[in-house]
Amino acid sequence: METHQIHPELLKQRVRVLVVGCGGNGSAIAAGLPYLHQALLAYGHPEGIYVTLLDPDVISPTNCVRQPFSQSEIGLYKSVVLANRLNMFWGLDWQGVPDRLDPQRRFDGVDIVIGCVDTRQARASITKCAQDWSEVAYWLDLGNNADSGQFVLGEPLNRRNRRHRLRLRTVAELFPEVVEADSIADDLPSCSAAEALDRQEPFVNPTLANHALALLARLFRYGTVSYHGAFMNLSGIGSVHALRVDPKGWDRLRRKPMVPKEMHREVDVSGSKVD
Repeated sequence: METHQIHPELLKQRVRVLVVGCGGNGSAIAAGLPYLHQALLAYGHPEGIYVTLLDPDVISPTNCVRQPFSQSEIGLYKSVVLANRLNMFWGLDWQGVPDRLDPQRRFDGVDIVIGCVDTRQARASITKCAQDWSEVAYWLDLGNNADSGQFVLGEPLNRRNRRHRLRLRTVAELFPEVVEADSIADDLPSCSAAEALDRQEPFVNPTLANHALALLARLFRYGTVSYHGAFMNLSGIGSVHALRVDPKGWDRLRRKPMVPKEMHREVDVSGSKVD
């Protein structure tokens, strides 16, 4: 069985994490990251993680149905609210930035980018920012539809990650359709909270986020993993299928002509495009 070894420098210094998108998946990831931070310190990591949350959207009334926001926070920036909340409760110094990702700027000062976006354009922007002269070590992508989803941990091709047989392929490399524009519109019309919950069940995001964070925790604790993602389905009896560290399997996935249904965009309860 093939395995991936963690970048050794990440075990010796503060790990800089950028979360892009603070909607359903992003807010669930943000809520779990302090536990990852505490776990790393307990494992003997010298500094743990430092997190920046990036999202330009403000909280709408329907966001309060499925995302961890209250009526009193309507009109405030999602990223700032989440960062302030985490800092007050955990005594952290994390940052919330109410800006949109600029595809013309590479990721500087970022070790791990966690993409919680739901459009091809947004994933394409992350791809562009993380490649070439960027020094991002890992890109963890999350995406889902009504009752299923996936997360994929990859190493973007850049000056930090050279070509290698066991370099973890990113979601954009394994499933190019997720970053390529096509005739399917990313935008959906606004809908009521009840209609949106029919399109997406309320507990998909935390389940997906917990699985993704468990992968990161395992990577940091043991320094190695034999899988770098999974496909999750909550319908029926439910199932989780791991994405193994397997160069031959990666080649087979890239030859598939269609994107798995788990890759379809998430529908926010407000009808917006942010995770």
